[in-house]
Amino acid sequence: MSLEEQAALGSGADFWTTKAIGRVPSLLLTDGPHGVRKQTGDTDHLGLADSHPATCFPPATGLAQSWDPALARRIGEALGRESRALGVDVLLGPGINIKRDPRCGRNFEYYSEDPHLTGALAAAWVEGLQSTGTGASLKHFAANNAEHDRMRSNSDVDPRTLREIYLRAFEHVVKTAAPWTVMCSYNRINGVYAAENHWLLTEVLRDEWGFTGAVVSDWGAVGDRVAAVAAGVDLEMPGTGGATDAAVVAAVRAGQLDAAAVERAAGRVAELAAKAQSRTGETVESDVRDHHALAREAAARCLVLLKNDDDLLPLPAAEPLAVIGEFATKPRYQGGGSSHVNPTRLDIPLDEIRAVAGEVTYAPGFTTGGDADGELRADAVRTAAAAPAAVLFLGLAAHQESEGFDRDDIELPADQLQLLTEVLRAQPRTTVVLSHGGVLRLAPVAAAAPAILDAALLGQAGGGAIADVLFGKVNPSGRLAETIPVRLQDTPAYLNFPGENSLVRYGEGIHVGYRWYDARDMEVTYPFGHGLSYTTFAYADLDLLADAAGITARVTVTNTGERAGAEVVQFYASKPGSAVTRPPRELKGFAVVPLEPGESRQVTVLLRRADLAYWETRADRWIVEDGDYEVSVGASSRDIRLRLRVEVIGDELRLPLTLDSTLGELQAHPEGAAVLPELAGPAAGGDDGGEGALGIDLARMMASIPIRRIVDLGMGGVTLEELERALAVANGAKIRRRNP
Repeated sequence: MSLEEQAALGSGADFWTTKAIGRVPSLLLTDGPHGVRKQTGDTDHLGLADSHPATCFPPATGLAQSWDPALARRIGEALGRESRALGVDVLLGPGINIKRDPRCGRNFEYYSEDPHLTGALAAAWVEGLQSTGTGASLKHFAANNAEHDRMRSNSDVDPRTLREIYLRAFEHVVKTAAPWTVMCSYNRINGVYAAENHWLLTEVLRDEWGFTGAVVSDWGAVGDRVAAVAAGVDLEMPGTGGATDAAVVAAVRAGQLDAAAVERAAGRVAELAAKAQSRTGETVESDVRDHHALAREAAARCLVLLKNDDDLLPLPAAEPLAVIGEFATKPRYQGGGSSHVNPTRLDIPLDEIRAVAGEVTYAPGFTTGGDADGELRADAVRTAAAAPAAVLFLGLAAHQESEGFDRDDIELPADQLQLLTEVLRAQPRTTVVLSHGGVLRLAPVAAAAPAILDAALLGQAGGGAIADVLFGKVNPSGRLAETIPVRLQDTPAYLNFPGENSLVRYGEGIHVGYRWYDARDMEVTYPFGHGLSYTTFAYADLDLLADAAGITARVTVTNTGERAGAEVVQFYASKPGSAVTRPPRELKGFAVVPLEPGESRQVTVLLRRADLAYWETRADRWIVEDGDYEVSVGASSRDIRLRLRVEVIGDELRLPLTLDSTLGELQAHPEGAAVLPELAGPAAGGDDGGEGALGIDLARMMASIPIRRIVDLGMGGVTLEELERALAVANGAKIRRRNP
């Protein structure tokens, strides 16, 4: 291809398609992660224009509550079949940014506050989608955790936090599922726009992780196409009418851009097109009914039973029931913005409840328009009082949380809380069903309501799934994928979200989500991983085996109740006495275990060695520490049933000694103390190593002093030149004459 043709391949033909150049065919890319949004007329990125009907599966915030990679894979396969049927080559998803703060407006499109759970679910989704011949676009790469000022904000995040929290899920999906494309985000990372970040897109993504697919920009994320190509962006979307293609050609002609970079980018786009073209001629049918059934099954698996005092649930099917709340007739089932799907059908919760229950009365109680209506509330209270039990639907409307802006708070609307208080006063046997994309403050609900069912966002079949769980056709097995705090002020990023003057400081470091609350021993309303069942489970016989692959953990789980159900068994790891700051425990493995009443099963999970590592900033690599690790197994991050320790052989970490190394580091170095015996006394703090005449711990004080300073002070009896020679010997380096 000519240079002009190569440059043309690197940008879109229009909003959703790429150019056909020579033998390289055009590609169709479209949103979104939980349904295929192929637009029918005018194109836009905010879901304003009409789109073809497609199955709306549970968005990521709901799907994550299943904790089930196998289910995520099945949904990915279904989305792939619908994409193929609609002629879509690349489906723009999954979104795997970490839920750093509950106010992020796009949290409905992301999985979790935890990178391990996020990575496992997303990898399965990608594998399922791509098994059909449809490409995935892993997004938004990277550290894109707020909507406010998203096109120019700067994520100021330290290397360890970036690696352990915000890049870890991306790394797992790239290495295990090989997505066809990765989408770079709008924001800057430590001062450099993601689309112009050579370290991120080339050094990390390609050189370290081995990514071989195409890097696609988020729509409108490229401000400087020449810099983007040099950094590793292969395809700029949407099209720019050829303006940036010309800029790339001019930059190469002027010697400002390496022609090889343009050729590589064009080659990756051509390879992407070849993958899509290889399936040409295959007929793929999409069964709307089967996919709706899958959506209902998935939605039921995603419901989390937060509270169930006195076994109020499941409800008896024959008794009269009052249903209250606008969401019962106008369900909130997906988020707003670019991923908004036109569903093939929509289950209405009230209709689905009436199909199961006896006599059902209904009152709206409130409107999501924001106008408090006393008469609506009074009618709802009368309706609830007249029935043996009530189901009250509460939550957030689409206009209250969406792509493009962040929430100001995490509160339920005041009129809904007032309705809750009055309904419970009239009808104590009230179950609350919650619909929302981001975390809500549930302390007032948890303190008052006897039963709470968290529906998050469940997709088009959520209404049927809610009825299935309310009446016991399905035993709830969903678990929270993020912590529900007591109040907004308790959240890790409270003082640093969403940032100011386009700067977002990630001041909480690695302590995101449950890591923060556990490290501070803070009360939460409901912990990460929490979820109840209509049956009970017991844990026994935890066993650990450490080898080169990691830690193999085995535990026996028994269904001790009278109903069939599924337990989500969660394995957390910690490193007692770690040399670096670590959370009290971190999720490193999990399994969904279906059990009949009385049935026992041994659950085996590998906690991979790579997942035990921390990012060592001094060596710029992953390190597994040597020594004992504690593995905890339980039903949530706070409901730990068993603990056991096992010894792990760690990685060697030998950092070079320098003049700025401390005496303590000198002592710890294998050869340091041996080649510098003159400093052994000062490093030890004297003969007794204890308190000196000044009443201080001399050994600890001396251990923190750089070696150079000891020499400057005339201690140890060595010169600076002798010290440099000794350090060279200790480091195994050739001795070089010091410059005068």
